[in-house]
Amino acid sequence: MSQVVATMAGNVWKIVVSVGEQVEEGQDVVILESMKMEIPIAAETSGTVKDIRVQEGDFVNEGDVLLELE
Repeated sequence: MSQVVATMAGNVWKIVVSVGEQVEEGQDVVILESMKMEIPIAAETSGTVKDIRVQEGDFVNEGDVLLELE
């Protein structure tokens, strides 16, 4: 199992995957908004989305777990 973490602090602007969805390495899974910029967060490994730990509009800090892949 691997985790996708926030690379910087910001608001979760959009979650572009759902639980059970297959994702590929490098695919954008969450888009953060910070300082009026959109920052895409990509999966570092391929896998299936097991759990999404944030909701759109949530504030996250750098290193917070956004979702889990299995």
